[in-house]
Amino acid sequence: MNGALLGVCGVLLLAVGVLVGRWSARPRRTAGAGAGALTEASTLAALHAASLAAPPLRAGLNESTAGKSARRIRDLLGTRAVCLTDRASVLTWDGIGGDHHRAEALAQAASMLQERRAAAVPTGCHKPGCPLGWAFVAPLTVEDEVLGTLIAYGPAESAGLVRAAEEVARWISVQLELAELDRSRTRLIEAEIRALRAQISPHFIYNSLAAIASFVRTDPDRARELLLEFADFTRYSFRRHGDFTTLAEELHSIEQYLTLAGARFGDRLEVTLQVAPEVLPVTLPFLCLQPLVENAVKHGLEDSAGTSHITITAQDAGVDAIVAIEDDGAGMDPRHLGRILDGEGGPSTGIGLRNVDQRLRQVYGDGYGLVAETGVEAGMKVTVRIPKYHKGVLPSPGPAR
Repeated sequence: MNGALLGVCGVLLLAVGVLVGRWSARPRRTAGAGAGALTEASTLAALHAASLAAPPLRAGLNESTAGKSARRIRDLLGTRAVCLTDRASVLTWDGIGGDHHRAEALAQAASMLQERRAAAVPTGCHKPGCPLGWAFVAPLTVEDEVLGTLIAYGPAESAGLVRAAEEVARWISVQLELAELDRSRTRLIEAEIRALRAQISPHFIYNSLAAIASFVRTDPDRARELLLEFADFTRYSFRRHGDFTTLAEELHSIEQYLTLAGARFGDRLEVTLQVAPEVLPVTLPFLCLQPLVENAVKHGLEDSAGTSHITITAQDAGVDAIVAIEDDGAGMDPRHLGRILDGEGGPSTGIGLRNVDQRLRQVYGDGYGLVAETGVEAGMKVTVRIPKYHKGVLPSPGPAR
């Protein structure tokens, strides 16, 4: 189940649980003509409050996110006051009584941090007129670890409010788990980018510098141009910020790569580049295309002694942009390519292809993986389909040129 579906299911179950808790906490009364409308309005109110409380919590549990969500959580529970804590401090208080109850909140939460189940405890408040006689405490957990507590306050002991607080705490815990999932996915993407940077062949760097050196005496101007291209290429490839870039930036880096490869291979490398201007602003994962071009150069030139032609096209396809990289090199057995994409090609075979395929699927879904056409001695064509817009995918600012 993906994060979005999990979040929707959690909101619906939360609304049902809170309404059941509220209903059981109230005196029973005979249903009248307006009972259905009242239930519908309560459900909509609960869903609305949950939808507003969720986004801050998706950033994790801290003083800022708790403060932004506390009012909506109190609306969900229908109580006079709520408090959110971590294991060491009170993160936020919303409602009445904070002036004299806030200090004792951690003491009320202490047992929950150990017992991991909701309970009701008397506040022992002696302030005249204070309606906060009981605290209903529920743990907030992520992967079986208690991160903090939700405390709801009411005037009297209520099994219904205990149940409602427990349901809301479970829902908050789901949001925190989704936040951790987002952080894990970010760490995974960063690790994959590091792997791609490591994949940029040390032999390519050595050969590029050797090619540049060969021009130093015979054509100093050419050597200077190539050195600048090399510096710009490495600055882009090894930048330390940003998961996404634009197609224009990625293609610019590819042109630099091919210029450096051309300095080494000379007339043996022929390149055709056809790009529709309207797709240049499209956002895509950083270092998504360069490994595919490097693969084309490797199999088209390094594995043969003849001339290789590489064609790169980027076309507008309605809601998507279609990028294709094709070479007329050695190609490979399609079954072997399938094993590479499945992670069975060996530790040093096709890392770039598999890495790019996985990242595309992680970002856009399984419908956006690589499509490769190949055969032995038949070259290879790799096609990438990129949506022009995808929620949460925005280009990161690149390094200054």
